[in-house]
Amino acid sequence: MPAAYADGVRTPRLLLVSVLLLSGCQVVPVEPSAPAPTKDTGVAGSADPEAELAKLPVAKAGSMRGYKRDKFPHWRSTGSNCDVRDAVLKRDGRKVKYSGCNVVAGTWTSIYDGRTLDSPTKVDIDHVVPLANAWRSGASAWTDDKRSDFANDLDRPQLVAVSQTSNRGKGDQDPSQWKPTVRAEWCEYASDWITVKRYWKLTVTSAEKKSLGEMLKEC
Repeated sequence: MPAAYADGVRTPRLLLVSVLLLSGCQVVPVEPSAPAPTKDTGVAGSADPEAELAKLPVAKAGSMRGYKRDKFPHWRSTGSNCDVRDAVLKRDGRKVKYSGCNVVAGTWTSIYDGRTLDSPTKVDIDHVVPLANAWRSGASAWTDDKRSDFANDLDRPQLVAVSQTSNRGKGDQDPSQWKPTVRAEWCEYASDWITVKRYWKLTVTSAEKKSLGEMLKEC
């Protein structure tokens, strides 16, 4: 592309567009337009998961006394008869179709086991850090409102669309007890787990912390 010249200085035209005004041949630079926004690819885990892992407090798993899933109210409404589950299905799916804002069709790839799911009825929305695990690692002391915020957290990598088989096989187990069968996902899974626990100030067991460190070696 030709270069633009101003006062004898060669300046790339991509960086400076000059408009010559006939009166006095004054050179007026035109500000370049702002770059187009990048596509939102969803929430991400920690940029330095090893450093974040080192900061997680270690403690023995707490008691399950008093635990009920109802103490983590979900799925929260997002308006127009839709909820957080619909939001995750929309975010994680391909060729998603709607009835109103409800997700009724699409394709999802379960990152835990690599299965392709061709209907939202075959998809589970998993809490990366399970509700029962959160209860044992600090959430038992929270209010129901705070537990609801945790259970519906779309800002951290806490919610993901996966196969029913993998979600139910995982249950409330931590990474020392269960890992995705797709080994290539270990790095991201561990990073996401750490991000969630750090933000919500939850503890880890010594075995959990060791397993997370081993999974980060896949990064």
